[in-house]
Amino acid sequence: MKRLLLVLMLLASPLWAVQPDEMLDDPVLEARAREISAGLRCLVCRNESIDESNAELARDLRLLVRERLVEGGTNVETVDYIVARDGEYVLLRPNAQGANLLLWLAGPALVLLGLGLSVGFIRKQARRRDVGGETDTLSKAEEARLREIMRD
Repeated sequence: MKRLLLVLMLLASPLWAVQPDEMLDDPVLEARAREISAGLRCLVCRNESIDESNAELARDLRLLVRERLVEGGTNVETVDYIVARDGEYVLLRPNAQGANLLLWLAGPALVLLGLGLSVGFIRKQARRRDVGGETDTLSKAEEARLREIMRD
């Protein structure tokens, strides 16, 4: 029973999304296709590579990758072709250059800005307390006026 369950779990694994009829006869080309497919996003599933996805669109992209490799394209040329066709969103790990560089750096920059503003605010509050002495104490005239009001 345990073996049957294990076999069923392995068959349900997304790693088996590549169908036997898609695989290339040349093991070197197939390995290159798998390497490329692992870095391309399924546009239907969004956070799965086309190698893991069972969607029809992912199958079409896997076939396109293999077709380009059989025609003699390099890995870079194949990826560039698909990016030119479908946009950079198809990359699971977008390049950190151009407009993407701005997006990659925006998060850390905003964290540093927030830390700087926090430190500045805390220092300003500390300076206010230091310059004015204790701000909660009343002057002699204020104390006298307060006693006068309290008597009434």
